[in-house]
Amino acid sequence: MTTTDLLQKIERLKLILVQRATGEGEQPEEYVKLRRELLNESKAKDKLPGFLSFCTTMAEFWSHIKGSFPSYQERRDYLRDQFFPVINKLESESTSPADQAITSVLTKVDSEHVREAWQKALERRESDPDGAITSARTLIEAVCKHVLDNTNVTYQDDWHLNDLYKETAKQLKLSPSQHIEDIFKQILSGCHSVIQGMAGLRNRLSDAHGKGKTGSKPKSRHAELAVNLAGTMATFLIATWEARSEQST
Repeated sequence: MTTTDLLQKIERLKLILVQRATGEGEQPEEYVKLRRELLNESKAKDKLPGFLSFCTTMAEFWSHIKGSFPSYQERRDYLRDQFFPVINKLESESTSPADQAITSVLTKVDSEHVREAWQKALERRESDPDGAITSARTLIEAVCKHVLDNTNVTYQDDWHLNDLYKETAKQLKLSPSQHIEDIFKQILSGCHSVIQGMAGLRNRLSDAHGKGKTGSKPKSRHAELAVNLAGTMATFLIATWEARSEQST
């Protein structure tokens, strides 16, 4: 079970218990099923609420919560505190400092397409590698178009990723040919290679194209690579555009 799936099941179990604890209904069969699944998950069982070990049925949970906390608010607070350790642990594992740094930059960009593509890429890395790779490329495309729109540069709707990046790099003075120093030329050539690789990875491994019998199916590590590369390039382009905008004012 992926970390994303695990988190969803834990959140669902928490919701079921809050509903039962506050008189909004009960799901006894689902409780038993989720409890059994989660207690067998090595990534979660050491941080799950302790009462799950002895509340094997919804009736036993009701007896436990009713006898311990008289008010609805006390019950909500108790369940929040009980589930916090496992939710916090899994959320920490599903994100990295790099994710957080990139998110802090991209969420400030005045483009819904950019924000949406990045969020989808993050959410799909484990559960949907195909979709994550597609979203990673979409992110770069959206950032390039955002920069070109804000620099009043016209581009064609049918331009491929390489075309969009070349024009964006030219406007931001990130083309290797626009620099003299060998080290900068080398680094910027590497950036261009990353974009070419992203396009190739997406064409071969994403869900953007149908696959034959010998088609490769991407793994979560491929999606992780694509998303990380796309996020890094996207923040670099945005940071460069903002710096050049400040210089021209």
